[in-house]
Amino acid sequence: MKITRLSASIAAIFASTAVANSALANELNIYSARHYDTDEQLYQAFTEETGIKVNLLEGDSDQLMERIQREGIASPADVMITVDAGRLWRAEQEGVFQSVESDVLNERLPEAMRHPDGLWFGFSQRARVIFYNLDNVDPEQIETYEDLADSALEGQVCIRSSNNIYNQSLLASMISHHGADEAEEWAQGVVNNMARAPEGGDTDQILGVASGECDIAVANHYYYVRLLTSDDESQRAEAEKVGIIFPNQNDRGTHVNVGGAGVAANAPHYDNAVRFLEYLASDTAQEIFASGNFEFPVVDGVTRHDVLKEWGDFKTDELNVSELGNNNPEAIRIFDRVGWR
Repeated sequence: MKITRLSASIAAIFASTAVANSALANELNIYSARHYDTDEQLYQAFTEETGIKVNLLEGDSDQLMERIQREGIASPADVMITVDAGRLWRAEQEGVFQSVESDVLNERLPEAMRHPDGLWFGFSQRARVIFYNLDNVDPEQIETYEDLADSALEGQVCIRSSNNIYNQSLLASMISHHGADEAEEWAQGVVNNMARAPEGGDTDQILGVASGECDIAVANHYYYVRLLTSDDESQRAEAEKVGIIFPNQNDRGTHVNVGGAGVAANAPHYDNAVRFLEYLASDTAQEIFASGNFEFPVVDGVTRHDVLKEWGDFKTDELNVSELGNNNPEAIRIFDRVGWR
């Protein structure tokens, strides 16, 4: 089975023809901001199981949201897939999603991974963890996110810009747990402890620890796994200089974010869209969905990548991920006030 993959250049054609064919019960139009080759396995397996043909449009999350808004009631979009609760929240605020009530999703997915009104659902977990230089740092010194603001770590922390959605969601979680005032104190403390001005992506933060540019960094776990499993021997060697900490194991647990999806507000194939979301919660789909980017599945008992197995189980923050989106605007304001650029 071949997935129909559509570029932005032919999206207008897709929109017009998809509307004309919207009555076809065996089609599903997916707008996806995920760009992993393994996701094609999801679509192929879904078609093989259900007979429903998948039409795929890939793009940047903001671009896809804008397209759905422009298309309006005539939008062919049935499902939108993206990453991070902050982006899901933005789509929610723009009216991209409609509510879904599904016993399958309610039973299969943890409550923390479900929007309270069923507007979107999380299907893979991304842990934002702490990395440290094995030669220079005692990991007991930094057991929590809160420890990153300790003045003893002045000049030691590498972390991305405040424009990064992952950092916005991390601060949003601090707001939920501590309130805005205390979260702002924490953010100021991290700024004071930065080894350099924020720059680069998550991989750059980890490599900064390996090179000695900083002793401690914050990044999503899968960037580290990419280095550990790289075909490039030098990248593997750099990763071996770095240790990983899952913070806050003695209290609320490690902050996790999501790769998620929702049914589009004007989905012409609503039943197929719900069926696809339910499929993403199956054991088979969970393995594919998470393995494409070394993510953690959200359904208990699903097989993990070998590296993740070696890490064993860890306690995750059970804060409903919708809170990360709700607190996103305040997180951005705090970043601005403390000078986190």
